[in-house]
Amino acid sequence: MTPEIALDVFRTAMQLVVIIVGAILLPGLVVGLIVAVFQAATSINEQTLSFLPRLAVTLITFAVLMHWIFEKIIFFTQDLIHSIPELIG
Repeated sequence: MTPEIALDVFRTAMQLVVIIVGAILLPGLVVGLIVAVFQAATSINEQTLSFLPRLAVTLITFAVLMHWIFEKIIFFTQDLIHSIPELIG
């Protein structure tokens, strides 16, 4: 296995991680922004008002996307296992 092949596998794995993490975190960030604008407009400075909606949206997003996430991870693992002969030789 050459360093170029190892870097290509690592780059592909990191791209998968960024896609999965982005899909989970982006809805929480959007809800956090909406809640922050609401808090600024109404001058409400309650910490749980900003934390709980983001937590709920993140958990719901994870539950909804769980099948897609595992499908992506399984596909990457299968592709990696099938390409072992090419990676070694």
